[in-house]
Amino acid sequence: MHGAQRILVVIPAFNEASRIRRVVDGVRRQVEGEVLVVDDGSADATAAEARAAGAVTATHAANLGYGAALQTGYRYALRHGYDAVLQLDADGQHDPASIPQLVAALDHADVVVGSRFLHEESYRPPLLRRLGMWLFGTVASGLAGQRVTDPTSGYQAVSRRALAFYAHERYPADYPDADVLAMVARSGLRLTEVPVRMLPSPDGKSMHAGAVRQLYYVFRMSLALGLVPFRNEKP
Repeated sequence: MHGAQRILVVIPAFNEASRIRRVVDGVRRQVEGEVLVVDDGSADATAAEARAAGAVTATHAANLGYGAALQTGYRYALRHGYDAVLQLDADGQHDPASIPQLVAALDHADVVVGSRFLHEESYRPPLLRRLGMWLFGTVASGLAGQRVTDPTSGYQAVSRRALAFYAHERYPADYPDADVLAMVARSGLRLTEVPVRMLPSPDGKSMHAGAVRQLYYVFRMSLALGLVPFRNEKP
């Protein structure tokens, strides 16, 4: 079934001019179809480098956040009649060689999450971050009614049915992580995980880097997960 689907690859990017061309090249070796790089208000030549690699670009005038950049991609996909979205990060951490497994799993799921913890050769984050991921994953698993091993993974494949859910204003503009996966499962959409290989972030940083940002993330995700049982979400 997936072979006949029109798949849009969405890559949210912020100040990734030095890496984006290599990421787009790697993706295009694995999957046919359009690659959309969403330049989330970069101050460098991210958009120009993406176009030079053959990608289509959408540019935000200001930095709106990781989730907002993804939503731009989801809405583009719906508007242009795509059957599914494959999303991955622009920093090179997501190994394009895992793309076929993500796409194939759309045959039996609406949202496919690439889990680094199911792949023996994948990079593991530092202990403290891993503990936080385990905690939020445990809560999300309880809310979803199924095991969620990698609640912060941005390496995903999303069916058209799930795109309508993701394109809604309910989708967080900043950190769409464990809370979104819990809502997906509770809404009746089919959620699954597949093993993917992830690499260390080239600069050793993540979107959660910095003490203030980490504290905000913990507070925001705790609040969002706490509200999940009170939300009646439908796809």
